[in-house]
Amino acid sequence: MYDREHDYTEFRSLQASVYLKFPGICSIRGFTVNIWTNERIELVDITEEVKSEVIKSGIVNGICVVSTSHTTTAIILNENETGLRHDILDFLEKLIPLSAGYQHDRIDNNADAHLKAVMLGSSETIPVMGGELVLGAWQHIFFVELDGPRQRTVNITLVNQQKYY
Repeated sequence: MYDREHDYTEFRSLQASVYLKFPGICSIRGFTVNIWTNERIELVDITEEVKSEVIKSGIVNGICVVSTSHTTTAIILNENETGLRHDILDFLEKLIPLSAGYQHDRIDNNADAHLKAVMLGSSETIPVMGGELVLGAWQHIFFVELDGPRQRTVNITLVNQQKYY
């Protein structure tokens, strides 16, 4: 937590992992959300968890960055409809099939997961206005597991605008 009296930033490792404040410009808060996946490849809707952190933070206007630091996972925005979720997973499997002779499979047998993660990306940036995420009517935030089941971590970074310049 930023200490105005001593002008320093404290990094904490519990739920709120980082809090930085740049007086008069913005504050930056970081949170982590733990996820336990059940399948080798699955989409986990984390929209409500992210919205909850935005509300708890008190951010009014700024940005929310949702990211993963795992090399076999991804973050995407899309509609949360059962058929589409199935289609996304099928599409990924057709595009980058499991055990297709990849060099990395000699080590971990999960090269397809790494390649799918490269295609999808490890983060999404979402505007925050009026204290709410600015998402389209059908947009949801998904954590994409590509090499599960495992325990995973999602990072949520909130940048709150302090003043207009």
